[in-house]
Amino acid sequence: MKEAVIGIDIGGTFTKFGMVDRAGHSYGEGSISSDKSETIDEFLSQLFDAIQKLMASLPEKLDIKGIGIGAPNSNYYKGTIENAANLRWKGTIHITEKVSQLFGLPCVLTNDANAAALGEMIYGAAKGMKDFVVITLGTGLGSGIVVNGEVVYGHDGFAGELGHIIVRPNGRECGCGLRGCLETYVSATGIKRTVFKLLADYNAKSELRSYSFDELTAEMIS
Repeated sequence: MKEAVIGIDIGGTFTKFGMVDRAGHSYGEGSISSDKSETIDEFLSQLFDAIQKLMASLPEKLDIKGIGIGAPNSNYYKGTIENAANLRWKGTIHITEKVSQLFGLPCVLTNDANAAALGEMIYGAAKGMKDFVVITLGTGLGSGIVVNGEVVYGHDGFAGELGHIIVRPNGRECGCGLRGCLETYVSATGIKRTVFKLLADYNAKSELRSYSFDELTAEMIS
């Protein structure tokens, strides 16, 4: 039986998951909505069911050793998601504790962009590099900074959040409570906000006028 781990990427709109071994081979993957569940416990129950269903469908059984989670506003030291701007569940969520209890497996947590940086350093475009920055674009904007082969976490676990650098003082309101953050302009959601402002400011014909804000996607804009 092959040893593997479960990787979970919690985003503002979708949560993706898969089973992968030490060599980086993926045995299966899937996704569920992140923004449809009213509570974190309801969400984790749906996630558990989806992962169990996927594992049951695999042609070979895996010896799952643990779970790794990447999520916005994650505290690597405490295993908590804290006041995430792009997730509907607010406050401090002790997610590693909840997931470990649900699955009966050890669980570790890091910022989603930091997880992406680790993945690129071990398996991807940054293989062999020791100093680089990874930018993730989705509902928000994340960043993972690696210096001398180590992810920069800072004393509180929240160092290097480029998405919340203020690029326009008193600019757009951000889910974090500040105004003018970079992600309010260049994330997928930020680009949608820009398009709607352009449509309001100008009379030029555009097929995008046929869509509501909720219907419009960054892919349509692209």
